[in-house]
Amino acid sequence: MSILIKESDEPVTDQRQLVEYFAHAAKPKDEWLIGCEHEKFPFRLSTLKPVGYGEPQGMRDLLLGLKQFGWQPVMEGENIIGLSRDRAAISFEPGEQLELAGSPLKNLHEVDAETAQHLSEAGRLAEQLGIGFLGMGFHPTATRDDISWVPKQRYKIMREYMPKRGSLGLDMMLRTCTVQVNLDYADENDMAKKLRVGLALQPVATALFASSPFKEGKPSGFNSTRMSCWQDTDPDRSGSLPFAFEKNFGYERYTDYALDVPMYFVYRDGHYIDCTGQSFRDFLSGKLPTLPGEHPTMTDWANHLTTLFPDVRLKKIIEMRGADVGSAEMMQALPAFWVGLLYDSLALDAAWDLVKNWQPQDRIKFHDDVPRLGLAASAGGRSLLEIAREALKIAQKGLQHRAIKLDNGPDETRYLEPLLTIAESGRNRADRLLAAGRRADFRIESLFETERLQGGNRAKPSLRAHE
Repeated sequence: MSILIKESDEPVTDQRQLVEYFAHAAKPKDEWLIGCEHEKFPFRLSTLKPVGYGEPQGMRDLLLGLKQFGWQPVMEGENIIGLSRDRAAISFEPGEQLELAGSPLKNLHEVDAETAQHLSEAGRLAEQLGIGFLGMGFHPTATRDDISWVPKQRYKIMREYMPKRGSLGLDMMLRTCTVQVNLDYADENDMAKKLRVGLALQPVATALFASSPFKEGKPSGFNSTRMSCWQDTDPDRSGSLPFAFEKNFGYERYTDYALDVPMYFVYRDGHYIDCTGQSFRDFLSGKLPTLPGEHPTMTDWANHLTTLFPDVRLKKIIEMRGADVGSAEMMQALPAFWVGLLYDSLALDAAWDLVKNWQPQDRIKFHDDVPRLGLAASAGGRSLLEIAREALKIAQKGLQHRAIKLDNGPDETRYLEPLLTIAESGRNRADRLLAAGRRADFRIESLFETERLQGGNRAKPSLRAHE
């Protein structure tokens, strides 16, 4: 979510206050919630081209139209840049990708209902404007120049800085879409265990959800072109956090990491001030070159944390960030996978047993190879597909132990079904799309039909399309 976070405006002068930011966010298990975020590409139904912010019947008009459903506008100057309703928010990624940051909810059935409502509201209004939404991790046809930039100050700063740190940061901003889940933790030990399991198994999620094998109309050479972008975006703020597996990892070590990630900006009086490359440690000491003598607030800290992009990110929650977006069913499968693994104590223990003896080089190899190889990756003598099947069995048991049924009907394990199909076949969505692409009658334009998000479900054909 790219809308500004608001915390206390009292000055922060001691690193201990930053550590306590994480500690104070811990919750007892009976208060744990689930927040799902997902992005999608808008395209013009008549031309299949990307849709701009300010063009007639464009994305600005879509936001204005969504107000009819009770959404309140979020403004930056004269521009509407997002919406809020209850604890949910709608915003734009830099290339007009529409994002829902859902409300924190009690169970996966509520998350499913929220996602369906959002796709229904946004989809019906979008169709009136001649817009469709594409559920893929990387735009299959558009070049960078085909996509316009959302008029946000934050994105202007990032746009100018990112090419200094990697060659694919602008692709990440403009041409990728993800689905992620945000989860709570009970205490420091619980946070550390969940973060470690999340980091170790993030390549499994990347492989199961890979849906982005095309770039500019041709096979890209990757199962997840989206995830390949993160490997050349900014080494200071992305990656798999090997320090999380150190013996004494906890809030303080993550705080040290965050303090050492160069800043992007501070927000003052309605404006983002460029602080790229400067040190939050200097800011804490009142020595930030941009604001000499001024100390940060907790709002500054909270927003700095949003500019860190590791595979698993700690804020007041733990964010799982490794998956391509896909169909509505796959949007729901992502929180099911991680809730099953991390929200039941027996499942979490089993997931940790699965990964705790992996060597650092094996974790690195999985992380590096999965964007290209998907489920065919292997390390340490084990195939990732084998590990995925084991992880899914653990997630199933975790959801069964939660025993949360929908109106006395099915429990939350129902949302794992598309992942079980993938694991059984050994072929993810990217594999199926690449197989389709080898057919003589394949047209890249067909993806705007088969991968279109429509009314809470992807248009037919189903997950087995393009056999």
